Amino acid sequence: MTEIYREFTFEAAHRLPNVPEGHKCARLHGHSYRVAVGLEGPVDAEFGWVQDFGDIKAAWKPLDEQLDHYYLNEIPGLENPTSELLAEWIWQRLQPALPLLTYVKVRETCTSGCVYRQ
Repeated sequence: MTEIYREFTFEAAHRLPNVPEGHKCARLHGHSYRVAVGLEGPVDAEFGWVQDFGDIKAAWKPLDEQLDHYYLNEIPGLENPTSELLAEWIWQRLQPALPLLTYVKVRETCTSGCVYRQ
């Protein structure tokens, strides 16, 4: 088996409504999100790839149109848009188009993020 990935970026604002009073993430702020989408499978003998990177890009496009330069809290399912819940939200939308999906990695800063696997 071989694992491949494609990375995407988007800019978005959010706030975390469920954090303790006084927590800095309760205030409106933004991130330059970086998302990696990983797939695993056999290398196709004819094409020489696990899956065309263009397929991953096409599956991501509708999500980018929903996320990039938006207020995440207003998107259905992201009312509490932590990195963990965002990664799962992305997974649920990509998995039907990408059955070889193995992980979604969301980084909200250079040093913080999460990996969602199902």
